Amino acid sequence: MSPFDDPTTLERFADLVVGFAVNLQPDQVLAVGAEIGKEDLARALATSGYRHGARFVDVTYFDMHVKKARIQHAREDTLPFVPSWYGERLLELGAQRCARIGLTGPAHPGLLDDLDPQRLSHDQLPALKEGGQIVNERTTNWTAVPCPTRAWAELVHPELDPDAAWARLGEEIVHICRLDEADPVAAWKARQATLVGAAARLTERRLEALRFRGEGTDLIVGLLPTSQWMAAMFSTVDGIAHMPNLPSEEVFTAPDPLRVDGVVRSTKPLVVGGSIVRGLEVEFRGGRAVRIDATENADIVRGYAERDPGAGRLGEVALVDGDGRIGALDTVFFDTLLDENAASHIALGEAYNFTAGDADQSRLNRSIIHVDFMIGGPGVDVDGVTVEGDVVPVLQDGAWRL
Repeated sequence: MSPFDDPTTLERFADLVVGFAVNLQPDQVLAVGAEIGKEDLARALATSGYRHGARFVDVTYFDMHVKKARIQHAREDTLPFVPSWYGERLLELGAQRCARIGLTGPAHPGLLDDLDPQRLSHDQLPALKEGGQIVNERTTNWTAVPCPTRAWAELVHPELDPDAAWARLGEEIVHICRLDEADPVAAWKARQATLVGAAARLTERRLEALRFRGEGTDLIVGLLPTSQWMAAMFSTVDGIAHMPNLPSEEVFTAPDPLRVDGVVRSTKPLVVGGSIVRGLEVEFRGGRAVRIDATENADIVRGYAERDPGAGRLGEVALVDGDGRIGALDTVFFDTLLDENAASHIALGEAYNFTAGDADQSRLNRSIIHVDFMIGGPGVDVDGVTVEGDVVPVLQDGAWRL
C-alpha cells in the first residue's frame, strides 16, 4: 500500500503545498494544472485551497493522448501553433494576482516513445512561452510538486512488482517532501536557511566563472558581474513569499550566455516533451551549444535548441549539495523537478530576471524554452574562478567548500 492511498497523506501533502509552498492568500484564485491520471491529488489541492480561503479553484487537465494524436496526424507546419487563449489565460492569472500549482511526474510514461523525435520537438505543450514572462514579472505565487502515479512508479522501479513499486515511490515522495517530519514546514524552513546562506556566500564572492569537472565533463560557465545567487524562496511583486519547487535543494543564478565553453555530460536522464533523453552530451563554444549528442532522443533536444537564437545558450546554472534528500536516494525519477534537485544542473533557454542586477538585465539570455539537465553528482567537482584568475573550490564530494 502506498502512503498516497491514505486520504490523510493526501490531505497533509495538499495542506503543505497550499498553505506553505504556494502560500495561498485569502480570496485568491488558485489555478491547478495537472494531467489526466492525477485527479486524486488535484482534488485534494482544490479541497485544501477552499479550506485556505480561495475565492475559486480552477483545475485544468492536459491529455497526453491528445498530444500524441496531434504529433501523429497533424501537418508538421502546424505543430508549433498554440491557440492565443492558452497564453492569454496565463497572463490573466498574473494580472489578477492568482496562485498557481503545477503537478509534475509522468502519468503516461512511454506514450510518445514511438513518435518522430523531430516532430515531437515542434510541439512543446503543455509548456507555454508566457510562463517565463509571468515568472519574471513575479505576478503569481506558484509552485510545482510531484504527483505519484502507478505508471510512474513502474517506470522508476521496474525491478519491483507493480504494487511494491507504487508503495516505494510513495514512500520516497513522502521522504523527499519531508512529510515524514512531525512539522514539515519547520523542516523546510531549516533547509531553506542553509540554502539561502550558501546563495549569499556565492553572491558575495563575485566569482568570474564556475568550472565543472568529472567523467566526460570539463565545462567553464562564465558569470555576470551582477549574477545573484538564489535559493527557492521567492516573493511576488506584492510581497507574497512562496516556494516555487517542492521539493527544492538547489541554489541557482544567471550565467553569462556568451561565455560558456567545453563539454558536459548529463549525469541523469531527462524528460523533455514527454520523452526520455539518455546519455546527453553537449559541447559549447562561445556560449552556444555547437554539438548535441545522446544515446536516445538527441533530436528532441536539438529541436528545442533551435527554436530561437537564445535556445542554444544557457539561462541558468544551479548547484546542489550532498545534504539534500533526493540525491541520497540514488533513484532516477525521470522527472526534472526531482532529478534536478538531486544534482547540479544547467538550463538551455530563458534566464530569470531576478538572478542578475539592473546593469546586466540586457545581457540575460532570452528564449521561449527553458530545459534543465543534470550535470552534477558524485565525481563531479565545481570550482570557482575569481576575477584575478585564482581557482577556489566551491562544491566537492557534495560538500560546500566556500
